[in-house]
Amino acid sequence: MDAAATGPLNLITDVEGISVGNAESLRILTGTTVIVPDQPMVMAVDIRGGAPGSRETPALEAENLVEEFHAIVLSGGSVFGLDAASAVTTELARKGIGLAFGLQAWPCPVVPASILFDLMNGGDKTWGDEAPYHRLGRTAFAALSKQFTLGNVGAGAGAIAGQIKGGLGSASVQWSGFTVGALVAVNSVGCCVRPDSARLWAADLAIGDEMGPQTRAAGLPPQPRFSGTKLELMAGAARPGVNTTIAVVATDAKLSKPEAKRLAIMAADGLAQAIRPMHTPFDGDTVFAASTGRRPLTEPRALTLARLGSLAAATLARAAGRAVWEARSVGVAPCYRELAGL
Repeated sequence: MDAAATGPLNLITDVEGISVGNAESLRILTGTTVIVPDQPMVMAVDIRGGAPGSRETPALEAENLVEEFHAIVLSGGSVFGLDAASAVTTELARKGIGLAFGLQAWPCPVVPASILFDLMNGGDKTWGDEAPYHRLGRTAFAALSKQFTLGNVGAGAGAIAGQIKGGLGSASVQWSGFTVGALVAVNSVGCCVRPDSARLWAADLAIGDEMGPQTRAAGLPPQPRFSGTKLELMAGAARPGVNTTIAVVATDAKLSKPEAKRLAIMAADGLAQAIRPMHTPFDGDTVFAASTGRRPLTEPRALTLARLGSLAAATLARAAGRAVWEARSVGVAPCYRELAGL
């Protein structure tokens, strides 16, 4: 495939019509990320982890009726985090956005959501009678923008990858007139770092220095290796039910629901390139695919879709690498840069 370049921001918001909002509490060590389009999107989902938590995902299947979706929510908080999607649904309805079937007081926005487990990361989870996620959802919605930071923000605020700090990552690519973007909260059982060096698994796919100096062209001096103790820390230990990496890939190509499903399936392989092992019984890995439909899919459609799917996988892997690269030590998890000496 021809070499491709990032979009201007190297974020999912390089896909025309998409905005992202983040909200987090660094005291609680949790947060929420909201993705909202200017116009309804076509969407699909691929769920490969053995312990997923989600909302509205059956509506995304091709055999079901709904054809337009109004936002996506990624959130920490495990089951409590689904409240964030309820808040976004209400905010969209207040703006008159959603499905209307006649004379009804409120339109009905369709807001798929996925959650990750961050309840044992060292933050203060004694939030009292009301979990914070409805508030975080409203705050993230109010913060919608084309520009946003990575690392300890939004749904990645309390994320842990193996036993190092995970986070929120994003990346984009432009190819043949199309844009593909990815957004991911990395909270995996698996490790993002090669066992033989300090390099991220995703570094080989990096464009420029988006994951730091380790990703520069051949000729860079060898990177420092981890000691045995640090290697053991990086590898982590599987704890059933306390992980999940959740992601969105988006494109401006006009896709049907079955085509969006294929994009999600292909994109999910990007997680396996950046995190190993992946799709374990202990994770709830979920990848949403969204089409804003701004550009017709060129003929032959299947070949163009295959190329976009390959780009989506690489872009999602890059986003996962950036999530770990941008994360900072907090709570019970040291960050990658600290351990690697970068």
